[in-house]
Amino acid sequence: MRALIHDPAAPHGLRLSDLPDPVPGPGEALVEVAATSLNFGEVAFLGNHQPVGGVPGWDASGVVLASAGDGSGPPAGTRVVTFGWSGGWAERRVVDVAELAVLPSSVDHAPAAALPVAGVTALRAVRRLGSVVGRRVLVTGASGGVGRFAVQLAAHAGARVVALVGSVERGRGLRELGAAEVVSDVGEVGGPVHAVIDNVGGPLLARCYALLSPGGVALSVGMASLAPTTIDFEQARIHNPDARVEAFNIGSGVGPDLAYLAGLLAAGKLDPQIGWHGSWERVGEAVEALRGRRVLGKAVLEVGQLGA
Repeated sequence: MRALIHDPAAPHGLRLSDLPDPVPGPGEALVEVAATSLNFGEVAFLGNHQPVGGVPGWDASGVVLASAGDGSGPPAGTRVVTFGWSGGWAERRVVDVAELAVLPSSVDHAPAAALPVAGVTALRAVRRLGSVVGRRVLVTGASGGVGRFAVQLAAHAGARVVALVGSVERGRGLRELGAAEVVSDVGEVGGPVHAVIDNVGGPLLARCYALLSPGGVALSVGMASLAPTTIDFEQARIHNPDARVEAFNIGSGVGPDLAYLAGLLAAGKLDPQIGWHGSWERVGEAVEALRGRRVLGKAVLEVGQLGA
């Protein structure tokens, strides 16, 4: 099979190569990949996540070629969306059956491929906030993949969503997704917020944490700024007592959440917000666009024969 592998000497650290097909374990399905998506974290920290010669790729949608040997999971021929910490940027991947979901017939592979990391992260982050009905929720980096899903899902949950973006242009379309307010500077947020879903990190997270109402929570979901955060907790104790900050992780066993999100797509209640779409032969363009903050939402690659 062909696959994108991590090669530090290649442009963007990636090159297409020929590899043997992966061999599934007893609880794993073999999937022929039709589409995959890029996440900022796997692009920006490629060398941290993958050894030289490793196949990156967290998200992939495709068709089951061989069902799990232990009899679990869907049979061969089933259209699925999948999650894993590697292997998605290839013509075939193996995936634990707990990390996949069957796709409704009306959902195409490209929008499905946008769901796993960004969609499930946003869904689980919104759940982590507890009830947000009638409460202000600030989403930073709201123009990105996780951000645009978080705006939609928090609005569906009843929150008054404040979408913080890097520029007015990057805020395009967020009101249509459910944002009540769209701002391009944290100073424009104004009064306190019940919660923050932060995709940026760095000094911005500290400024957003200071906006929390007593008992509020800031979830550190991403680090698009590539910068660490320093928080003055002495000031926090004075001005927003009992507020807290948490390092958020997506966790495992995402199959049921993928099925829920795919159902929302099928019902027209969720927009995958694909801002870049093309062949995986153009992965360099996609990486440059993503790292250059020129993608509103998700970058999706069509892969191999199914994606041709």
